[in-house]
Amino acid sequence: MSSNDTVPSRLEIARHAGETSAYGGVRSVVLDDGAGRGIRVLEFRTGGGLYFEVLVDRAMDIGVAELDGITVGWRSPTGFRHPGLHEHADEEGLSWLRSMSGLVVTAGLDHTLFGGDVDATHYRYPPKQTVRHGLHGRVANIPARLVGYGEDWVAEDHCVLWAEGEVVQATNFGEHLVLRRRIEADLGGTEIRLTDTVINAGFDPTPHMFLYHVNVGWPFLDEGTRFVADIERTLWQTDSVAEQGADHLVFHQPQPGFVEQVYEHHLAADPDGRHRVGLVNPALGRYFEVDVDATAFPCFFEWLNLREGAWAVGLEPSTHHVAGDAAAREDGSMIWLEHGEERRYASVFRFGRTG
Repeated sequence: MSSNDTVPSRLEIARHAGETSAYGGVRSVVLDDGAGRGIRVLEFRTGGGLYFEVLVDRAMDIGVAELDGITVGWRSPTGFRHPGLHEHADEEGLSWLRSMSGLVVTAGLDHTLFGGDVDATHYRYPPKQTVRHGLHGRVANIPARLVGYGEDWVAEDHCVLWAEGEVVQATNFGEHLVLRRRIEADLGGTEIRLTDTVINAGFDPTPHMFLYHVNVGWPFLDEGTRFVADIERTLWQTDSVAEQGADHLVFHQPQPGFVEQVYEHHLAADPDGRHRVGLVNPALGRYFEVDVDATAFPCFFEWLNLREGAWAVGLEPSTHHVAGDAAAREDGSMIWLEHGEERRYASVFRFGRTG
């Protein structure tokens, strides 16, 4: 066995099997039925109990995610819907909700949070004085160019499962932003490393907003599951919090007609400059943690969707406060990227056992 006495070494796997995938690996498949037909998927199996799927045609977001066969990533009623079915401007900009499912749904690249009209005169195209955004922007429904994937032995006892892709959000007389995404997991491991780089490939100054909608569902989310975070104070909450009063620290059973409760929490960073938030299910002896750079993602939202039939809790690191696009432009907090300028986001999603 390898030095940690749990994961086979490269030699040991070779002695027992013809390829690394006998223990763990990455496999490319294509969904072939229903609303997801045609979506390219990369299946990651670490051999350490972690299984997850990367939706290549959904901006390389993470769909299914399981630890020891227990579903962690939210499976919403929409399923994993092909981006060709997406209509960005439908339902007054709320059509994003028709393809919202899975562990990670990315929001951006030039807009997050609720939609509306904002100034577009910086693009210098007279017919386009404003641009209208829908909920959480466009990026989640753009297919990626798959750069590569596979299993790399970086040492005799250390193999990295990986995938890389590039998502281009562009239009004529508007934004030209590129998301370069790399996803890694160690053979035998129980964490996902997500590294995103957003670049302005265009020549106009372009707004940039970014958010991860990290969604956890049943059966990991269950009666008694706890939300764990170092909250210094809560900056904002929806009116539904006072109206319903559902606990946002310990969760109970799904409720009929529940109205979403959303909170913006100001988190304390740890000594490494990271924000760490998570959920713990004591009955299952399992936990899930989101670990992000506090400088890159200074804001954080907690989303409670405790409604029957769509039960989920969302952990949302964000570049901007809940007031959104127009407010960020007014108060000067909007990020403007010049040509060639980039922002990098290095995040970790940890799955673990408490027992």
